[in-house]
Order: sequence, then C-alpha cells, then structure tokens
Amino acid sequence: MTDDRLIVALDVPHAVAGAELAQRLGDSVGFYKIGLGMLTGGGLALANELKQEHGKRIFLDMKLFDISATIEAAVRGLAQFDLDFLTVHGDPQVVAAAKEGAGDSGLKILAVTILTSLDRADLDACQIRPGDLPDLVGARASAAFDAGADGVIASPQEAAMIRALSQATDRLIVTPGVRPAGSDLGDQKRVTTPAAAIANGANHVVIGRPIWQAPNPQAAAEAILQELSSA
Repeated sequence: MTDDRLIVALDVPHAVAGAELAQRLGDSVGFYKIGLGMLTGGGLALANELKQEHGKRIFLDMKLFDISATIEAAVRGLAQFDLDFLTVHGDPQVVAAAKEGAGDSGLKILAVTILTSLDRADLDACQIRPGDLPDLVGARASAAFDAGADGVIASPQEAAMIRALSQATDRLIVTPGVRPAGSDLGDQKRVTTPAAAIANGANHVVIGRPIWQAPNPQAAAEAILQELSSA
C-alpha cells in the first residue's frame, strides 16, 4: 500500500511525459498533482486515465480565480471527473463558490494562501498589504476555512501555525515547497524537508523536480517515502 502523504507533481510538458513518469514510478506512488502547465498538453485526460484506469488519487492544481458564478460553474464541471483535490485562490467568495460547485461530489477544495515562491519583497511588488508573511498566511487560511475550504495550500514553514488555528481541526494542510535535504531549491523560497513538513502538521507534501529530475525517479520517491515513514 502506498503512502499518500506524498503527492508527486507531474510538472512535465505534456500528458505523454506524465504517463511515462507515472509508469516509471509504478506502485511506489499513489497520488499525483497535475497543474496548469500540463492543462493544454492533455493534463485532464491524463488525470482521468490515472484515476480511472490505474486507481491513483489526483490533485488538480488549477488555482482558479474568477467571479463567483464562473467559479461555481467551472468546479461543477470538474467535479464530474471524480478527482480528489482542486485548488482555488483563498479569497472567501472564491472558496464559497467552489464549494457550491463541488456539491456532494467528494472533491476537496483547497485554498491557496500565499504561493511558496513568494516572499515579503514579492508581496510589496504586488501591493499586498503590509505585515509579516506568516501573519498574512494565517489570516488567509482562517478566512478560507470560515468560507468552507476543506483545506489549504501553504508553505511547510507555516503548517504548524495553521494547524494551531481553531478552524483547522479535521482540515487538510497540503505543502508544496518541500525539498529533501541537499536538493536544489529552484524557485521555492519558503521550504523544509518532507519529514519536517509532516512534523509541522501537514497532511500531504507535494514534490516534483527532486523526483522527476532524478536519474532514477522511483528510487528518489522511495527515499522520500522512507523519510516520511520515520517522521
């Protein structure tokens, strides 16, 4: 049985490459993330194939943001595919509309707090209100939970703070920005190791490049799973 705390990000150019990577990972991995980068390259078709034909769990990372009516319609359409997680931006009206669209499908709505590639300087450039970044993440997570979010996407550095929120009981915390010790950080700025993320209260860690860029992706995934088993 696989450890679904590890979600492998299929951040490759198209569905063919994604299917090949999933085949190389085999039974070691049971949960995959498919994002915007693959959407025009057959990403939704691959999500359905992995879910329906191979029994994998699927996290569709779309980070949807629009007016409420559009969000509700979009999520209602996606909910028919029997996927597991879907991301939307953490604005309360977006979260509430997404939950309405998901209905009783079982699709979990995860709210993005602040992207793990951003720091305070980036927020200043975007004219986001002043304040310490962890405080802003906590405020956005709290508002998203109040709006009905099943969970949040946040840096593993903020997972413990979010887990301590009164609204976080039985909610999911999913953490990108996770790197095994010694890995290249790439464009991530707020990172920890997989074991530290779980210890901080995360339910799932999302890892892409350290696995699919490895000479042996299956061995890389299994090393992470071994780390998680000892967390």
